[in-house]
Amino acid sequence: MQSDKDPILGKIANYYSGKLAEHGPSARGVDWNSEQSQVLRYEQLSRVIDLVGGFSINDLGCGYGGYFDYLARKYDRIQYNGFDLSADMISAAQHRFARNDCARFMVAGEPDSVVDFGIASGIFNVRLDSPGDSWSAHVLRTLDVMNSTSRRGFAFNCLTSYSDQEKMRDYLYYSNPGNLFDHCKRNYSHNVALLHDYGLYEFTILVRKL
Repeated sequence: MQSDKDPILGKIANYYSGKLAEHGPSARGVDWNSEQSQVLRYEQLSRVIDLVGGFSINDLGCGYGGYFDYLARKYDRIQYNGFDLSADMISAAQHRFARNDCARFMVAGEPDSVVDFGIASGIFNVRLDSPGDSWSAHVLRTLDVMNSTSRRGFAFNCLTSYSDQEKMRDYLYYSNPGNLFDHCKRNYSHNVALLHDYGLYEFTILVRKL
């Protein structure tokens, strides 16, 4: 879904462009509290990757390309595709990796090709003024897209509905982990893992298809 066709996604693109302008290409520039927590998320998401190298991957909501930095340090011979609603984020990523033939970045709300793995980190968290039911439907549509554009599996994270009530914010979206686990198990694969034990107010779901 493109941001110019959906007003709420356009607002979210502007939200993240503002974070980038304020903090630059960094963890805080994509609205995470720290680089340490950002890397911890990458570690959980990457557990869906069952190859040591020679694979392709779509990163939906890639930001400035932080996840590609992480992957490039750990894996050989990867083909990375990054997609983001924010043109400013994509511009920053393209500038950072202008000489790297293993990565390409596009302004888009959906992947344009089928690859081995799909990743989405943080893209469901900020809903701004979108109604909860509408945002829930958007999440499920996006998971359908991730499923249809990945051969071996995909992974995503969400803020958890088990967060402390006093710390929850109206403009953020908190999902029930059991409900999403059930949805993935029933619709995408029998091999699904729910990770809710890594010290953050969120969870990660891994969907393995092979």
